[in-house]
Amino acid sequence: MELNLQAIREGWSTQTLLDTMINRVFSGKIAVVSSFGIESAPLLHMVAQVDRTVPVIFLDTGKLFPETLRYRDTLVERLGLTRVRAVPPNEATLAAVDSDGTLWRSDPSLCCWARKVEPLDEALAGFEAWITGRKRFQGGKRSDLALVESGDDGRTKVNPLAFWNEADLAAYFAAHDLPRHPLEARGYRSIGCAVCTRPTKPGENPRAGRWSGTDKTECGIHDRGAVVDARGAGI
Repeated sequence: MELNLQAIREGWSTQTLLDTMINRVFSGKIAVVSSFGIESAPLLHMVAQVDRTVPVIFLDTGKLFPETLRYRDTLVERLGLTRVRAVPPNEATLAAVDSDGTLWRSDPSLCCWARKVEPLDEALAGFEAWITGRKRFQGGKRSDLALVESGDDGRTKVNPLAFWNEADLAAYFAAHDLPRHPLEARGYRSIGCAVCTRPTKPGENPRAGRWSGTDKTECGIHDRGAVVDARGAGI
C-alpha cells in the first residue's frame, strides 16, 4: 500500500498509526526498539494488541540495571511478545575501545556508540522502519518530534507517542493495569545504563538523570553526531 507519510494527521489515534505502519505500510519490514524503561509498557502493550510477533529489539549494553532486565522479562511474559531480541555490543568493538569497561567515564559518546549505536545499526539490517517511544515532553531535541520522520540511516522512524504527556501515560498504565519499572519508585524517570543514570530531583526534566554532569542528552541512536570508529572507519 502506498501512503504519503507527510499526510499523516496529528489527529490519528496511536493505535491506528501503529496498525497502519505494522500491517499495511511496512508489513514484515518494521521493528520496535525498546529500552524496557520507565515509560515503555504502554507502547509495547499497544504493539502487542496489533501483532505480538512484531520484532522488538532490546539493546543489552552490558551496563544495564538488573531491575531493567527483570522488568523486560516481566513485560515479555505479560504482553505475550514472541520476538524480543536482546542485542549485545560487538565483542571486537569492546576489545578495541573499552577493554576494561570504563570508557563511560572518559568518553560517554564513544561508549554509547560501541554499546548502542553500532549494535542497533546491525540489528536493523533488513528493516525499512522502526518504532520508537520518544515523546515531545521529554524536551531537548525531542521537543518538536513528528509522528513519522525520515532517519539519517535511510529508514523511517515512527514515533507513535510523540504527542503524549505524562498524564496520558499514567492513565494508560492505570487503565490496563500495567506493571511499573521497579526503579520508578526510587525516583528514576528515565533509565539507561546503571553507570550513568541517577534519580531525578523534583522539578527536573524527566531525562535530567541521564549523563548527569555532562552536556550529553542523547545516546546517539537518534542523533548520531560525529563519532569516529576507533577501528579506523568514520561513521
